[in-house]
Amino acid sequence: MKNYIPHILGAVFVLVVIGAWMLIARVIKPQEEVQQMTEVMDTKDYSQMLVRIAEIEVYEQYLDEYLAAAKNVGSESVAKEEGVICIFPMQVKDEPTTIRIVEIYRDETAYKAHLQTEHFLKYKQGTLHMVKSLRLVDTHPLAPEAMEQIFKKL
Repeated sequence: MKNYIPHILGAVFVLVVIGAWMLIARVIKPQEEVQQMTEVMDTKDYSQMLVRIAEIEVYEQYLDEYLAAAKNVGSESVAKEEGVICIFPMQVKDEPTTIRIVEIYRDETAYKAHLQTEHFLKYKQGTLHMVKSLRLVDTHPLAPEAMEQIFKKL
């Protein structure tokens, strides 16, 4: 049994070192990522952002299908496109066929690039027959710098 003790202690030491390394990597890496994101945000020109609300009325018989498509294109766009800050579809509680989508793009170039993506074109072409009406309302954010705090709370 005494012959195994150095091997067991060596294995325990290796596991402790690996565990400590993994813990340090978890702590340092997120801090580096936060610092990089903060540096990028500090250089943002909020005046170039494109912020709009899409007001959509969907035919009732296509509602479930449309909701799935809107949810997918929103999450996919934010995940895949650097210039898409937010695509947040919502359903009006008292009017289930009424959809509102908050869209925030880094700038006009990011918006135009979004319109050319495969996932957006698939959404647009696949839902065209489901949409009764569409109105795009461009907005002027009153306090765009507050977006950093809003998204930080999530």
